[in-house]
Amino acid sequence: MAQDNSPNKTITMNQRRSRTKFTEDQLKILIKAFDQNPYPGYATKQRLALEINTDESRIQIWFQNRRARHQCQKKSEPDEDLESSQDQDHSEEEIQSREERRCRTSYTSSQLHTLIGAFMNNPYPGIDTREQLAKEIGIPESRVQIWFQNWRSRFHVQRKREPDDQDSEQRQDQEQDLWDERVQEREREMFTFFAKLIGA
Repeated sequence: MAQDNSPNKTITMNQRRSRTKFTEDQLKILIKAFDQNPYPGYATKQRLALEINTDESRIQIWFQNRRARHQCQKKSEPDEDLESSQDQDHSEEEIQSREERRCRTSYTSSQLHTLIGAFMNNPYPGIDTREQLAKEIGIPESRVQIWFQNWRSRFHVQRKREPDDQDSEQRQDQEQDLWDERVQEREREMFTFFAKLIGA
């Protein structure tokens, strides 16, 4: 099959590859905006996209990646320099996925109390609610989304197991009653035996 080497296709492929990298000037603008607000709204992301001439979706992904990296970094570690950020060979999505797998989130009792309260109020929160929770407890919105997914799965599994647990408890009660009857019967037999010995 003949390959399509049209100029339009070549331009599209080059644009797709260029979206994964930012220039030094673009990174300076993004880092400055991140320092001011790690959770920018839609209007801010649109303004940044126009300012550095890229898609708003790339701005959103960059902020998500930056927040994930900050959660994994120790406070004593310096921020990544511009050169290392510019020389990334993989896409932003792959970096985010890899870093989130390395950084398993541990929740404090206060964070869990907030998340469980929100879950009881609404097990399927929207993006606005998740971002608000992320700001409140200080973790990335993506981790809040994963937490809700995990808890919904646990909730459904627990509900499916409840009838089995009830049947198991009933069986245990029946076995305990049977055991008690056998013990009482054995005690009566022993009492009768000793009574005969005393009478003899």
